Amino acid sequence: MEQFFDIVYYLVPYMIASAVPLALVALGALFSERSGVVNIALEGIMLMGAFVGALVMKQLEVSTLSTQWIAVVGLGVGALIGMVFSVLHAFAAINMKANQIISATALNMFAPAFAIFINRRYSANHTQRVLLQRSYRISEVPILSDIPIIGDLFFKGAYVSTLIGIVIFIVATIILYKTKWGLRLRSCGESPQAADTLGINIYKIRYAGVLVSGALAGMGGVIFVLSFATAFNATVSGFGFLALAVLIFGNWKPGRIVLAALFFAFMRIISNSTAVVPFLDNLNWPSEIYSMLPYLATLIVLAFVSKNSAAPRAAGEPYDAGKR
Repeated sequence: MEQFFDIVYYLVPYMIASAVPLALVALGALFSERSGVVNIALEGIMLMGAFVGALVMKQLEVSTLSTQWIAVVGLGVGALIGMVFSVLHAFAAINMKANQIISATALNMFAPAFAIFINRRYSANHTQRVLLQRSYRISEVPILSDIPIIGDLFFKGAYVSTLIGIVIFIVATIILYKTKWGLRLRSCGESPQAADTLGINIYKIRYAGVLVSGALAGMGGVIFVLSFATAFNATVSGFGFLALAVLIFGNWKPGRIVLAALFFAFMRIISNSTAVVPFLDNLNWPSEIYSMLPYLATLIVLAFVSKNSAAPRAAGEPYDAGKR
């Protein structure tokens, strides 16, 4: 029993740290698709946010600014860069009425190439990595870490970026479902023509939805770097694409998105922590099989869930004012 609790106390904090960026980026995709724009550029947006955020944090590490404030600044920079990068997709999808899948794919292809080129060209060591020197992990959160069981699981060895991500997820969900603006955004993804007759500016709302998705994805990229990599290495390990799977598995609903993110995070952590789980360690399977677990789980789950999905009816359709 003691060994079981040791495993739980080891796995749960990492599972939460992995689930937060997934849920946050999936929520960003939800904002975009609820407005009527499909945004599969999340991988590229995450990568760009992580790249510039890591660069800024690396520069600030030599200053007297505290470690946690550097993380907060990095999250803000990641959100800003995500918004700027997502404008390209919004312009192509909304103004140019381009195929939204193709424009998003172009951004996904551009982002890693741009990051690698810039870093190799201008960094001191001419590599694609941006290595952070400080540890952004909080040993314990005052008061909250003293709560029995919960304190050890959630508030010891946590990351401020993870805690901020949870708060932002809650606030964004409230905005989407409990405000007039959120109602307008959701109406644009269901029936933009009907929303237009009520005086709602479809173009502005859709731009806002894509920008919010960019901000959340950019922040998700920075959280990924802080929580796992401690360095930017021109990848976010497919988290952007996994976030899309989380969105579909969560059936475009925030509560289910959280559960889906926890499921995929659990599969990811299990695949990387087989040595501490006796049952998996005793199987003696090749490490490649464990590495495939999150993606196999994604394919299996989507095969059963996608047929019952309830995506916004107008998602992916360019708005035509003359269509009724």
